[in-house]
Amino acid sequence: MRADHSDQIPVLALDLAAERQFLAEAMLAEASAISALAKNTMDGNVEFAAAIDLMEGCRGHVVISGMGKSGLIGMKISATLASLGQPSHFVHPAEAVHGDLGRLRADDVVILLSYSGETDEVVSLAAILKADGVARIGISGRADSALARNSSVHIDVGDVIEACPLNLAPTASTTAMLAAGDALALGLARRRDFKADDFHKHHPGGMLGAGLRPIVEVLRFRVGQNLASVSDTLTVRDALAHAGEGRRAGAVIMVNASGQLSGILTDGDLRRLVNAHGAAALDLPLTTAMTRHPVALPVDALVRDAVQLVRERRLDEVPVVDAQGRPVGLVDVQDLIAMRVVRE
Repeated sequence: MRADHSDQIPVLALDLAAERQFLAEAMLAEASAISALAKNTMDGNVEFAAAIDLMEGCRGHVVISGMGKSGLIGMKISATLASLGQPSHFVHPAEAVHGDLGRLRADDVVILLSYSGETDEVVSLAAILKADGVARIGISGRADSALARNSSVHIDVGDVIEACPLNLAPTASTTAMLAAGDALALGLARRRDFKADDFHKHHPGGMLGAGLRPIVEVLRFRVGQNLASVSDTLTVRDALAHAGEGRRAGAVIMVNASGQLSGILTDGDLRRLVNAHGAAALDLPLTTAMTRHPVALPVDALVRDAVQLVRERRLDEVPVVDAQGRPVGLVDVQDLIAMRVVRE
């Protein structure tokens, strides 16, 4: 039989209020580092603009390099640049001097990260690139650092107090460098007038990509194919007959004499109507049963527009109309769920 030693495990009496305070202060320390950097930028720091000038003229890749935690931050900055249309990759500074310098070209721009500005591997790489005439953007916490002296443009994130109580573990400083890198990436995208369509080209997969797809590309129910579009002068019975037994959508679309969307009758509407009027419900005019002037999406809407509408208005079916207000299809919430852009 296994001995039970659970009574020998010490139980720590945690002060939850003190713990919450500690966690909040850690987050505020990181927020303070970003706030100080933002204020410095607003007060006239021109280095960000100079750095974006270099990247805007880049004919190659924007290469990122950094050691340790700064390197991990650099990888994320590189990924952000790539997602915003700027070719980018990461090069480890120690590996660079052992063969990976071949990953760097004369028309690249290299961003080097070191909060101290004195990291040997990073400074050495900066010096080599300087000798080779490669453009360099340094990001550190000291304007008088070796990295700053070896940079074409240097961004000073300031004298940051780490969130770590010992002021040792890179926390607030790496957050400030990440914010600086993200700002550069976004500033470059703004300069190049990077739009949602451009973003979609770089994010064809996942929820971001799905949300930026034109809604007409994903319509399963289309007028004239598998979606009924009937005159709003009919009775409910006649409308259902015109809809046909092959109808698979959860709604029938109503149009006026000009062919414009005038109403919608959903399965839920029909069920409530029958519950209220019994068999007589089928002989009622559509105008008394349908939802008049339903919310609709324009034909140039994106999937994300449909998602927002479904979430905000709690709709299960949303008509899609052309520029003249004529229905072209129907978005069914089940299709959005299948695309994993809406949860059940």
